[in-house]
Amino acid sequence: MAPPTEAVPAFLRMAAHPLRWRLLSELAAGDHRVRELVALVGEPQNLVSYHLRLLRDSGLVTASRSSFDGRDTYYHLDLERCADALAGTGAALHPALRREPAPDPRHTPHAGVLFVCTGNSARSPIAEALLRHRTGGQVEAGSAGTRPKPRLHPDAVRVLRDDFGIDVSGRRPQHVDTVATRRFDYVISLCDKAREACPEFPGRPRRAHWSIPDPDTDGYPAFRRTAAAIDTRVRHLLPVLSSAPS
Repeated sequence: MAPPTEAVPAFLRMAAHPLRWRLLSELAAGDHRVRELVALVGEPQNLVSYHLRLLRDSGLVTASRSSFDGRDTYYHLDLERCADALAGTGAALHPALRREPAPDPRHTPHAGVLFVCTGNSARSPIAEALLRHRTGGQVEAGSAGTRPKPRLHPDAVRVLRDDFGIDVSGRRPQHVDTVATRRFDYVISLCDKAREACPEFPGRPRRAHWSIPDPDTDGYPAFRRTAAAIDTRVRHLLPVLSSAPS
């Protein structure tokens, strides 16, 4: 006799729907707007919006207004919540099916990752520093801006030093044009405006977007929240890099 629906873990009930699983899969690679998800999954917008609402209500997906165009909304998959839900789902079936330890970031294969934002003064250099820190320098991490500022934001320098023990005080922002001929495996934009202005790079690197608000609007606490959010994303990027072909 099949167990009652109430006994099935909530994550399994939510993710088992084919369209919701496709939406989760697309959002696992990066943040997207509704019209992009419609094109990716090939379903009508009203249907996509309906299932996105269910995913938001479940807490697996969050939404934020675009900082580039306030009429747009970016959807983001909460991988931490998904990981916890998956671990709970496995454990509910059998104690042996618990979450395995994450791959050792020091064993990450060599890869080139470029982070792009507008000013290259806060979000992208924070991501660059954290990825290099988390992989012990195994990953060739870089960052650039579409309209770089003269210097790093002091609070970006401060938060990396105080919260992560990383010194970037000698680093200066650079324009994306200075790295336009370099080959990267991944190019990740961190602000909505830079996503629209980010150029193409040789070798067709994998592209992803992390829609992260500019912290330079709310003082140092915003920089701490931003750095923590970027660090979470960087930690979730490590298994992706570890599983990539050498």
